[in-house]
Amino acid sequence: MSVNRIAIISMTAGLALMGATGCATKQYVYTQTAPIVKHAGDLDDKAAANNRAIHDVDDRAQAGIGKAQGAADVANQNAQLAAKSAGDAQSAANLAVHRADSLESVIKGLDDYKPAGSVTVTFGFAKADLSKEEKAQLDTFAAQIASTQAFILEVTGGTDSVGSAQYNYELSQRRADAVVQYLASKYAIPAHRFYLIGIGKDKQVAPNTTAEGRKQNRRVEVQLLSNAGLTAATQTGGR
Repeated sequence: MSVNRIAIISMTAGLALMGATGCATKQYVYTQTAPIVKHAGDLDDKAAANNRAIHDVDDRAQAGIGKAQGAADVANQNAQLAAKSAGDAQSAANLAVHRADSLESVIKGLDDYKPAGSVTVTFGFAKADLSKEEKAQLDTFAAQIASTQAFILEVTGGTDSVGSAQYNYELSQRRADAVVQYLASKYAIPAHRFYLIGIGKDKQVAPNTTAEGRKQNRRVEVQLLSNAGLTAATQTGGR
């Protein structure tokens, strides 16, 4: 066999060996790196799952914080309302005590109060608002009040016989309230000077069988009562 033939055979064998060696190397590299790639993919999946879990926990935490804040706001509002209600109740109680004390002092010396003037105003059917004419009557009467010391005003509301007893009690009270409000607001008469009652249709001043009689019963009577003893004491104390 010639030298050239031997050389060609040797080169062919070497190339074949190199090819085989290259395939073996590639297979080895794949075998070694495949688990690493898979492990990296698993880590990515776990990281994504952890991120989702973290976001889920954060969302639940934020929702819980929101609910807690809402409950706290409601509790604070309820506390403020309770405080206001307590303050209103205390104010009402103080006013009631003051009114009771004032009324008691009047009752003790009620026999010392004597009539010093009066006025009667009438109302339209089922109405409790003052007309221009009634206001003029009260204005004239107010001049007597201004010149009287140590006085109280007895205000009595009445109605005709039309309607139920309960309705007429409420209507007579509204009529008395209208007179008190007018005198108190226009002439600055203190509230403790007034003692009012709505008697409904219980006390007639005229027969309800006629239109004129029913008109007279739809009225508010105001009695000006003065305590002469208190007036004299005040004048003496002022000297």
